Amino acid sequence: MFGYEPEGWRINRVENRAALHSPAALERAKQTGQILEGRAVLCDSRHNLMVDLGCMQGMIPREEGALGIREGTVRDIALLSRVNRPVCFTVTGFSGEGSNSTALLSRRAAQEACWQNYLSHLVPGDVLDARVTHLESFGAFADIGCGVVALMPIDTISVSRIDHPRERFSTGMDIRAVVRSIEGRRVTLTQRELLGTWEENAAHFHSGETVGGIIRSVEPYGIFVELAPNLAGLAECRENVSSSQQASVYIKSILPARMKVKLVIIDTFENTQKPKPPHYYFTDSHMDRFLYSPPTCSRVIETVFTEKNE
Repeated sequence: MFGYEPEGWRINRVENRAALHSPAALERAKQTGQILEGRAVLCDSRHNLMVDLGCMQGMIPREEGALGIREGTVRDIALLSRVNRPVCFTVTGFSGEGSNSTALLSRRAAQEACWQNYLSHLVPGDVLDARVTHLESFGAFADIGCGVVALMPIDTISVSRIDHPRERFSTGMDIRAVVRSIEGRRVTLTQRELLGTWEENAAHFHSGETVGGIIRSVEPYGIFVELAPNLAGLAECRENVSSSQQASVYIKSILPARMKVKLVIIDTFENTQKPKPPHYYFTDSHMDRFLYSPPTCSRVIETVFTEKNE
């Protein structure tokens, strides 16, 4: 929703720059409760964030730095990690006079407004914009509005399995995500449903072609090779092949009824590719269900979203 996007989206907008242009403009923003954005330039010894507003200095007191800081449910690293990055806020007041004037800001208030007016209305299946904030072995964390962070577990990032989210994402990458579940104020995300069905992905490949892929796992019965984030094929066993290598593979056959792609590995080499922005097949704002498997396949892989928020 416009006005509640991930941090960094509004900092260069005309209306944001105009509100930071002068003390009078900041006062008007205070009166209207407008959510603004500036760059945090310092976190002092008391963990107050100093923000460059252009016309004056701004300060976000520690307890106003994020939802959960005051209650102790969010650690102060959430504040320290914002230095040299955009932060959203509302203006709550001013202290000092003239050149010594400081605008008092609240990131917490901006996040609370985002939750009350936007995030609390989300239901499973809603599709939203997000920005990757950091990566862990178990999943990717993403800003879904005004610095409010949600988790995308590693097994929901794509149908093709990966060892670490850094194989798909980089910090700061803008992505789309589906709301998987909401428990209280904890939002869990998924992306695999946006990356296309088996048939949509397989349509880009044809028998007899030699294409690029990534080795995902080496098993006694064969080698799984990713052709796209939501499509993998099985190659015959071959020596000196290891997971995460790039590969050139020959496509022997594509079998929709069995949801299989049979491959032959031509060559393998070290993977030096950096994550690319995802390609999304689904572009609407909500989905009720996602059927990955082809209609002719007896094996059904499906996601059904329910609107029950716990």
